[in-house]
Amino acid sequence: MAEAGSDWTDGELDAIVADYFVMLSNELARQPYVKAQHNAALVAQTGRTRGSVEFKYQNISAVLERIGLPWIFGFKPARNFQNALFDAIDRYLSAGSIARYEQPSSVPLFAQEEAQVFVPVPDLETTRVLPKKLERLIRKFDPVERDFRNRALGKAGEEFVLDLERKRLSQQDRTDLARKVRWISEEEGDGAGFDILSYDPAGNERLIEVKTTNGAAKTPFFLSRNERTVSNERADSWHLYRLHLFSQRPQIFTIRPPLESTLYLSPESWRASFR
Repeated sequence: MAEAGSDWTDGELDAIVADYFVMLSNELARQPYVKAQHNAALVAQTGRTRGSVEFKYQNISAVLERIGLPWIFGFKPARNFQNALFDAIDRYLSAGSIARYEQPSSVPLFAQEEAQVFVPVPDLETTRVLPKKLERLIRKFDPVERDFRNRALGKAGEEFVLDLERKRLSQQDRTDLARKVRWISEEEGDGAGFDILSYDPAGNERLIEVKTTNGAAKTPFFLSRNERTVSNERADSWHLYRLHLFSQRPQIFTIRPPLESTLYLSPESWRASFR
């Protein structure tokens, strides 16, 4: 039996991290599972209390939220971390298991009402110093780079928004405009500076750039120079749709130019040419 209040051992942490990802896989696949049974099995295996196991599940949720991965909503993120937990999650993900949690959503389109899909821009949070090992974990499994390279996820998110815009206009008795909504990035490529050409009910153009993640609302994302330029040139009609929690409960908040009023834009790469 584990001593009450003692740190979890590496073996115990490896066990609970693996168990958490089993539950997460079931949740993403819409397969039923019973959290209490998983908790009881860990209690029997480790000698930890039910409350200690529950809190460690919540710790894992908090780490996954930080690195832009889905987490189990039933385990609300708790951020009082044991440092060794970062190593255990690193060991699990480094074994090649991360790709399965980055797949496009299998959520039926419009399983939620539009009022549930569109949410406010998240509040700014007070800057806090992250544990060094968590910072290294974020850099190693960079959510910005992963989402940027995940073409299937980006395409699925754009298709979700395309259908959402058509449904929105149809519900507003503008089926004529719904028929005119176009998937520009699919038809013409990525050079337009936006992905979807839509309209408001008055017939004004709505240029929508879609940024999709399976992670949390505050997961950072890449913005190209061209997208920023078009956002400035077409500020009256350009919209950024930040689609998050895509694999579980798709939600969107919108950002309008000037982007600097909401976002902190930092250079990530440079175009190199010969002198």
